[in-house]
Amino acid sequence: MATTLNPDVSGESKSTPAAAKAVSIRDFSMVIALLLIWTYFGFASPFFLSPRNLSNLAVELSITAILSLGMLLIIVCGQIDLSIGSGAGLFGGVAAVLVFQHGWPAGAAMGASLVIAVVVWLAMGKLIVSQRIPAFIVTLAGMMIFRGLHWRVIQDATIPVTTGGHDNVYSLLTTWYLPPALSFENSFPAVVVHGAIRALLTAADYMLGSWALAAIVTAGVCYGTIKARKSRLAYNLSVEDNEVVFSKLFISGQIIFLFTLICNQYQGIPLSAIILGVAAFLVWGITKHTPFGRYLYAIGGNAEAAFVSGVPVQRVIIGAFGIMGLIVAIGGFMQTAYAGASTTTTGELLELDAIAACVIGGASLSGGRGTVPGVLFGSLIMASLLNGMTLMAVTPEVKYIARGAVLALAVWLDTRMNRR
Repeated sequence: MATTLNPDVSGESKSTPAAAKAVSIRDFSMVIALLLIWTYFGFASPFFLSPRNLSNLAVELSITAILSLGMLLIIVCGQIDLSIGSGAGLFGGVAAVLVFQHGWPAGAAMGASLVIAVVVWLAMGKLIVSQRIPAFIVTLAGMMIFRGLHWRVIQDATIPVTTGGHDNVYSLLTTWYLPPALSFENSFPAVVVHGAIRALLTAADYMLGSWALAAIVTAGVCYGTIKARKSRLAYNLSVEDNEVVFSKLFISGQIIFLFTLICNQYQGIPLSAIILGVAAFLVWGITKHTPFGRYLYAIGGNAEAAFVSGVPVQRVIIGAFGIMGLIVAIGGFMQTAYAGASTTTTGELLELDAIAACVIGGASLSGGRGTVPGVLFGSLIMASLLNGMTLMAVTPEVKYIARGAVLALAVWLDTRMNRR
């Protein structure tokens, strides 16, 4: 009997075991690719698997993955955004100039830059849907405009973000770490810390550290997965076997605690990784548990059918671009903080890394398909490649070739998957 697929606006498919097997093979191939990458760089550079470098990799992953999450929302509804790299450089640079040249408080500067970014991306989304201009053209123009504005804002100079009296706010985005246990006791005068109070504060150390965060995240993943499974069962939708769900949760928990263990070997969990976790949870919630997320998949699957069904196509696409603007600003702040300065090359090629991460993670460039876990996995592959090449002191031209080859391979894979 022939196997059939029934599309599901959640980005998944109700499928027979044959269809599930195809998805598993693709996921398995990506795992093998990541293991091969890590094995190669592990032998090529003895520092690749060191706790310090893996912690740095977590920071680099956070920047790529946050932008990729925003790109997922755009790609799922059948659009594309080529301006996010230039936008990240521009709005990270705007905040840096306001803080370090005009004396603005860091929070106010980043807040103003963030609001402007959201307005700009909403305007681009409005232009795309109201004038029916391809997103490729609008965002390509935005890429060039934002790059030029960025250079004008920083006046073709380097704006450091780790000097002066403001680095305790801006640069902390990529330099602060959550340790295994906080030194909560040391925050109080010695006269207060005694007896039962000392015991409580000592316990609080471990309740607020990175291990506690890992436990909370693991519990949240388990709760969300089980709740989603019960919800699908209530509507008589297909679900995975109990053994499969348990295996996935067990592996997820192992990954979370292994990540925490590795980070704790250096300084702890980077703040940027925590920001990524929050962003991933919010985007996952949007795509899985809101009408807006279901509309995104419906529009990407068939925009005309979605419109006839009553989906507010224009508003949804504009909203997706607005969220992209928010994410671009946050990614720009993190990229600028990680580099230690806003320069003319800040944000360069980040849009291609984000697109490649989405496609590697299973998103379709034609729209209608893509998941948050897949995007995170694709981002890890891209970040691992760039980190490993940097450790090996690979020349810039080779990095360009490698990134282009990965992007071409990802698009080819997407094309092959769409033919099935």
